[in-house]
Amino acid sequence: MMMRLIYGVLLSVILATPLWSQDRTGAEADDLFLLMETSSEESLLPERMLLSQRLLWGEKGLFRKVGWAPLTPDMREKELELRRKMLTAHQVVGYATLAGMLAQGIIGGRLYNGEYRLYNTHKTMGNVVTALYFTDAGLSLLAPPPLINKKVKGWSSIKAHKALATVHLSAMIATQALAEEDKKAHKTAAYTAFGAYAAAMVVMKF
Repeated sequence: MMMRLIYGVLLSVILATPLWSQDRTGAEADDLFLLMETSSEESLLPERMLLSQRLLWGEKGLFRKVGWAPLTPDMREKELELRRKMLTAHQVVGYATLAGMLAQGIIGGRLYNGEYRLYNTHKTMGNVVTALYFTDAGLSLLAPPPLINKKVKGWSSIKAHKALATVHLSAMIATQALAEEDKKAHKTAAYTAFGAYAAAMVVMKF
């Protein structure tokens, strides 16, 4: 449980950092022609990146240092294609996670009302949902950065998505921490995680 909490706190720090730069997966943001139109003096990387992206894909990131992904136009083109695939998978796994949360909520509600025979099922489903959730988070946080970042003034669906991500991540951590300690608080945290997660997916559609 302690390792799970540590992992969750680290993800919270990453999500809360002002280096947020996630964007939609449309071709407009990652248009490869923009790369060809930039001068050779301009960077192949955006000015703002997630901390996780900077550590892995930054100019001095891990993948650059070990030689797995040299910072060249050809490699950046491959990275942008990988990014699209990872963010597409992020959406698919997100729906699977949401479905798992819904099923878990139904099972948990019945268990809370006295159907104790569902305890093992609830516990197994909880492990599945947790695995899906953090896999989904990893697909987003560890994807290569976009080519450019557009500054959006005011409130936007992307900003709302990120704010809700902080809420459902915190609620997920609390759900796991309270599983064996406080049933009522565990239930509240689980419903909060589901609500914030569902809202985070909905806002990206508008």
